[in-house]
Amino acid sequence: MDDESLSGLLCQESVTCLTEDVAADKSGSGSYGCDSDAEGDYLKMLVDREKTFRFNRDFQSLVFGDWIKCARLEAISWILKTRTIVGFCFQTAYLAVTYMDRFLVGKPSIDSKESWAIPLLSVACLSLAAKMEEVNVPTLSDYQVEEYRFESKVIQRMELLVLNILEWRMCTVTPFPFIHYFISTLCKESPSTSHVLSRTVGFIFAVKKGSDLIDHHRSAIVACSATLMALDQTLTRPALEIKLNSVSSHYEESLEIDIESVVSCYSLMQKLGIQEFEKLHLLPSNLSPIEVVENSSVSFAISTTRKRLTFSDSDQIDRLHDEKRLR
Repeated sequence: MDDESLSGLLCQESVTCLTEDVAADKSGSGSYGCDSDAEGDYLKMLVDREKTFRFNRDFQSLVFGDWIKCARLEAISWILKTRTIVGFCFQTAYLAVTYMDRFLVGKPSIDSKESWAIPLLSVACLSLAAKMEEVNVPTLSDYQVEEYRFESKVIQRMELLVLNILEWRMCTVTPFPFIHYFISTLCKESPSTSHVLSRTVGFIFAVKKGSDLIDHHRSAIVACSATLMALDQTLTRPALEIKLNSVSSHYEESLEIDIESVVSCYSLMQKLGIQEFEKLHLLPSNLSPIEVVENSSVSFAISTTRKRLTFSDSDQIDRLHDEKRLR
């Protein structure tokens, strides 16, 4: 996976806010050292919380049609593109995709005739994620996809359906809280923290978009593997073991970092980097996040020349909910 492709995935954006924190860690003003019991306890709490979100069902019985897989990829692309336009943080976009995947796993019987369902789902999930993470949240009417113009009441109904299926458990753990620790620990000799950080974020989204609906790897493992990939995409198992030796025994135990999980996730990222990354490529935006934030006249809605179909039938959302209860 080359630098240009990775930049495309990130829409050629900076990750200044993350870079400044990591730089502070490396300079000693915010160290994640072994004596940082508070940090260790916090990260351990995240690991324990994530365990409560593991699905308790037989995944082998789940069969998703090709149309859902394709619609999911289009939805993720829309979420990432919209994140760029509105200036949302990476955490918000990742959380939105996670909500969407959890919904699809909890309700895998969406009919292919309901072509509006996945686009509407992506809007609802991004709106919910923004309410969880962002200070400034667009109005519902500002979230629009290319082929549909969803009325606010329809988006609200879908939001309620998502909340119902996710059982209102919205505080999902993501890889982002772990990034600072792994970069400050594994990248001590790297001359460019910003470069490593950008690539790490890119690999996190690449594996999210390129894998199936089920998160087989825990967030700490994804963050660790993505950081290692950002440093070197050709590491062998022995080399990975050497790299992981720099992770203190305290954190290794707290974060439950085991070599088998890291090798598995790292190998998946290698595979995606070679075979799938071009499919994940997003065209760079003409606006930087700073330009969007500073220009209050910029519309949050994605402009398009394609004809939009106005969608105002909230009864169809109720039918989705009824189908869920009947299953």
